[in-house]
Amino acid sequence: MYVIKRHYKKKVLPLLLGLLVSFAFAQKNIEATKKKSSKPNIIFIMSDDHTSQAIGAYGGRLSNLNLTPNLDTLANNGIRFTNAFCNNSICTPSRASIISGQYPQTNGVLDLDIALDPEKQYLPKELKKLGYSTAVIGKWHLHIEPSAFDYYKVLPGQGKYFNPSFYEKGKGPWKKNKVETTGHSTDVITDASIDYLKNRDKNKPFFLMHHYKAPHDMFEYAPRYEDFLANTEIPEPSSLYYQPNWGSEGTRGKNDSLVNYIGTSISNRHMYRNYNKFFHEDSLQGRANSAHVAYQDYLKRYLRCVKGVDDNLGRLFAYLKEEGLWENTVIIYTGDQGMMLGEHDLQDKRWMYDESMRMPYIMHYPKMIKPQSVTDLLINNTDYAPTMIELAGGKTPEYMQGKSFINTLQGKEENNWRETTYYRYWMHIIHHYVPAHFGVRSKDYKLMFYYGKHYLPEKDFKKHYWATQYYGIERETPHTWEFYDLKNDPEELHNRYNDPEYKAIIDKMKVQLKQQRIDLNETDENFPEIQAIVDKHWND
Repeated sequence: MYVIKRHYKKKVLPLLLGLLVSFAFAQKNIEATKKKSSKPNIIFIMSDDHTSQAIGAYGGRLSNLNLTPNLDTLANNGIRFTNAFCNNSICTPSRASIISGQYPQTNGVLDLDIALDPEKQYLPKELKKLGYSTAVIGKWHLHIEPSAFDYYKVLPGQGKYFNPSFYEKGKGPWKKNKVETTGHSTDVITDASIDYLKNRDKNKPFFLMHHYKAPHDMFEYAPRYEDFLANTEIPEPSSLYYQPNWGSEGTRGKNDSLVNYIGTSISNRHMYRNYNKFFHEDSLQGRANSAHVAYQDYLKRYLRCVKGVDDNLGRLFAYLKEEGLWENTVIIYTGDQGMMLGEHDLQDKRWMYDESMRMPYIMHYPKMIKPQSVTDLLINNTDYAPTMIELAGGKTPEYMQGKSFINTLQGKEENNWRETTYYRYWMHIIHHYVPAHFGVRSKDYKLMFYYGKHYLPEKDFKKHYWATQYYGIERETPHTWEFYDLKNDPEELHNRYNDPEYKAIIDKMKVQLKQQRIDLNETDENFPEIQAIVDKHWND
């Protein structure tokens, strides 16, 4: 008995102890693997100026042109947001809000020329804390190095459509790390993202911001799309030709005195910037069908760029499926804002009208989102970062002003959600002659105020680069209100601001507008000339 016990202690107990330690270690590894694999990969795909009315899944006059079969399938198998909006419909401020989760006066980016503080590249920083490898590829347009990302390969500024150069991490210091490529930017950016995915750290979940330059003006599509839509008559918006009750003195001038000055046009309406002048060298001037010819040209160029984006998304999605990444990857598709496609005889963006303000927003994640989901939840671009952070297992930081809508993705109700979303465009008249304005949009109504003055003092504004490019750039435009009943007038053709039937609704929305400006740090204490205009005309 003594020999057996002694042997047991010497031989068996260490063996059992070793087995227990090995088992515990294995369990720990299994749990770690489960925890790691439970975190989804996230791909945030953003095109430049891709508006929702140019995506088949959103319906509308262009939906029968078969522009976006890959995006339409993505939406059909995921969730489509019908009320996603930016808070400033211009590239740099919108991108700054997406990456910071903050509105412009909080993140500091009011216009195209202001760089985002590197400390406010919050989204990749938060995801890195949660164990993600992070990358941004394609258009960046925030002026400073995307240093918070583990890897970047970004276009300088707007970048080129053909044979684009990039700043690439690991190839030298910022702006001296330029690499050259060959091909169309949409193809090249897709290649770069697929290469990143092939060579990524496979021990971590990944977060990739995949950003296209297309379909940004001047719509330089790949030559292979030359015949796409060549023999197709593109449906036109009625407001390209006729809209007697649209707008106000702030957008048309008193007695229509500014119709040739405000808003870059498709037709030859605008004296300086119109599509005829840019692309037809005035050859259509005076022709009765000039708007029709210019519109067809404008849309076909734009939609050929869109087709290139969708085809390349098909390549990217095929790679994800081949590599077994499809089921555990959150895919988000959006544009950095909307785009005017001839509505109100306008081109470009900047406006608070829906075609410009609305962002496409589609999400696909089979583990959470039910196919064929559609929601009218009122979201904006400050909400995107909080939602991605919570999908990654984190919590929305207190410094972010946006809110996570993860409940909606799970088929649940959101608690205490906003009734209106705030908007402000700061760059008065610059580039496309759009007056400075702000406002709020609810699901059913829109209220906006055109204060018509640049935020910079006149002495500084005249030094602005773009102030030297166009005539009359410093002109202050009329200060007026506009109000639209979106349920009964979704194309925003009838300004109802002075209609007594809507007085109670307008008064309520003015209260909401004033409160949101306070809550979101969007008031004008730092701009006394603008504040004086707001105070003077608030009760007009």
